[in-house]
Formats: sequence, structure tokens, C-alpha cells
Amino acid sequence: MYDLIVIGTGPGGYHAAIRAAQLGLKVAAVEAGAVGGVCLNIGCIPTKALLHAAETLEMAGKAAEFGLVYAEPERDLAKMGRWRDKVVKKLTSGVASLLKANGVELVRGFARFAGPHELEVDGKKLEAKKIIIATGSKPATLAGFEPDGENVLTSTEMLRVESGIPERLLVIGGGVIGLEFASIYARLGAAVTVVEYTDQILPGSDPELVKLLARSLKKQGIAIKTSTRAVGYEKVKEGLRVTVEPAAGGEQEVLEASKILLAVGRVPVTEGLNLEAAGVRTDERGFVPTNQHMETNVPGVYAIGDVTRPPLLAHKAMKEGLVAAEHAAGKPAEFDQQIPAAVYTHPEFASVGMTEAEARERGIEVAVGRFPLSASGRALTLQQTEGMVKVIADAESDLLLGVHILGPGASDLIAEAALALEMAATATDLALTVHPHPTLSENLMEAAENLHGEAIHILNRR
Repeated sequence: MYDLIVIGTGPGGYHAAIRAAQLGLKVAAVEAGAVGGVCLNIGCIPTKALLHAAETLEMAGKAAEFGLVYAEPERDLAKMGRWRDKVVKKLTSGVASLLKANGVELVRGFARFAGPHELEVDGKKLEAKKIIIATGSKPATLAGFEPDGENVLTSTEMLRVESGIPERLLVIGGGVIGLEFASIYARLGAAVTVVEYTDQILPGSDPELVKLLARSLKKQGIAIKTSTRAVGYEKVKEGLRVTVEPAAGGEQEVLEASKILLAVGRVPVTEGLNLEAAGVRTDERGFVPTNQHMETNVPGVYAIGDVTRPPLLAHKAMKEGLVAAEHAAGKPAEFDQQIPAAVYTHPEFASVGMTEAEARERGIEVAVGRFPLSASGRALTLQQTEGMVKVIADAESDLLLGVHILGPGASDLIAEAALALEMAATATDLALTVHPHPTLSENLMEAAENLHGEAIHILNRR
């Protein structure tokens, strides 16, 4: 009898297993695939490795502007693939070692519930006082564009750059996954078109900054069609003919493509788990609802990460895993954190808290501060002046409500904003904090100063 069994060893699962073991529980982690889950093996990590490689190629071409002239860069896609796999292997091996070092028993196989405290793993019975479901998600599908591994690909197949760079890539879905792969393949030489059903890429994100991002991506050669629905495709001698039409209806258009990337979101993985045997309920979209302790409707059965609810982010899963493990160990743990989001395009986009529109919809009178990167000395030295920092606060109390960043290093800078929101800081707190110069971080300070009409390096127009 185990104290705790964790189903899945992705970011949420391995965090939960290790924390529970640190707290003295007898823990097993069940894994049917590769240790590390989607994020480490076919998601966050290999994608960022390729983004870095592609960005390095692009920056080599721009170096002549400041006096460094290289020979024409050459792409070795096979070597790039080997480097990607080397990064993945190092991290997944590290996770496996950490599980072992912390006394977590790794059980290989597919888990099915036989009851609220019992699992069947490839015919073997395992019992536990408590169980955490951390089975993650998989790519969503779209009628008429079912992935076939040849014409219509998912993010998994798109990672295999060594298979070759398509001449024309059509991306269906302008969310995080679609835009990151659009950035990778555009830099590696593909002509890329992104088709998004809603009226903007990155649906739900701050429209002002998204507009700037879209403009930047278009300057990089990425065509973007918003408010557009992909209808179907046919294979012809020259490649693929994809039919699209306005989302609201209207005249159809045919786009040429070599490959199609389907990136219309992800869905929770629960099939085969036999949740019914444990009495665990799912909602209409297949997600497993939980309370603030990450506990399902069945006491002692928890769910974390992508299988629970959006946003489907690795760092959200990690924190949820810690909460579930600590609560399972009898600690007073709850999940109530601000969740930052980051998109690794060029420039990067990151945000935490409310958008300006969300705050106004709640009836809050807001004050907004902005600082363009074109006024940043550090951004200028990096040749990356496209973007903006936007700070949103309650106009009456000055309480910070949200921060949105478009520019280099946004994925790192957003952590300061997340800490500020967690600590209920005000815009004044952010403005009064001394930031080192010249840095990108001081742009947060300047945006907060601008909110009060006190920014130094731009005119404070109201």
C-alpha cells in the first residue's frame, strides 16, 4: 500500500511525486510513456531549443548592422535535431534521477482505476491511500483536417526539423503553439501563413500589444489571416490546396501549402483511465474539476495540470502538483496564485493578471501606464526595439491589476510582475523600486511611472 500514487510524470506529476516524498510519504509514479511528459519530450523544451536555434540563424544575418560580418549561414537540420534531442535527454534523465534519489518508485505502464484507492497497471494491482491524476493533454482535432503525419501535422511532428523545411506552411490556429512554430519555420526558410478563427491572434490577450506583435510578425514575412475559418483541403500535384472563408461567412479563398500544422488547442487526456470506477466526474469538455486543494469530487483523488482546466501551462501544473502533494500529506495547501503566460515569438509576449478590457468589464476604473521599447537604451543595444510594457492599476487604490510585456526577455521580466501582483503591490511600489540601468527590467518601472505621468524617458501624454 502506497501513501500516494501519481499517474503521469510530466511537470505537474514529477513535482507532486517529489514533494510528497520530501514530506515523508511512500510514493509511486506511474508512467506509460517517457519521463517528463509532453513538456520535456515533445513540448516546451524541444520547441524552445528550436526557437533559439532559429533565432540565432536570424540574428547572424543582422550582425552586419553593428560591424560583424559572417559568411552566409548554413543550416544543418540533422545536427539541429540531434542538439534538440540532447537537450531533451539531459532534462528527462535528470527528472528520472531526481525521482529515484527522492525515493519515488517509478512504475512503467498504463494506469486504470479499479476503485478510488486502487489502480491496475498492465495487469498489476496497486493500492494507495491517495492518488493524483496528472495525465496531461493532447492536440485537439478539427473536422476535415485530421492529422495524418504526412499532410496535416501536429506540434509533435513539427518538432522533427530534420525531416525538412516545407516550402509553404499553413498554420491553423493563431494561439501560442501555432505562433511559436510559425516563428521557427519562417526563420528556417518556410513561407508561413497563420489562419485564426477569432478576430486576433493570441485570443484573450491584450489587444493593444497583440496588434503590435501581429505587425512585427508580418514584417518577418509571416502572413496572418484573422476572423478566418479553414474549411477543408485537397492534395494536388503541386502540394495542398486549402480552402478558407471568413468566420462570419462569405466568399471562399484557396491557399497553397506544402504542409499544414493543426494548432487549434489541446484537450485533456482521460480516456482509458476508467475514472468511472473511482467515481471521478469530468465536465462537458472532458476536464476533471477540482477544488482549491486540487481534490476532485472524490476525497483522496486529486487532479493537476492540463487534465484539470485551462490555462494549459507547465508552470501552472508544477504549482498545482505541489499543492496536491502537500494537501495529500496533511498540509494546509491551496492553489490561489497568479499565473503568468509567455509566448516565445520574436518579440516575446508575456502577461499576468487582468487585461485592460477585463478590468473595465468588472466595473473597475483603471489607470494605464505604457513604455515603448523604442525609448529603451538596452533594447536599442540589442537591436530589439519593437514592443511595449503596459501596466494596469486600479485608478482609485493604485493596486496593480495586470502587466503585459511585448519585447525581448518578456518571459523572464514577467516574473517580477507576477511577484508584485502576488504581494498586492501598487503601481507606485513598482515605480519606486530602483532597477539597474541599462536593463530591460527598468522598462517596467518606466511604465509604472508613466501611469502617474512621471516617466522620465518619454513624454507623459494623458
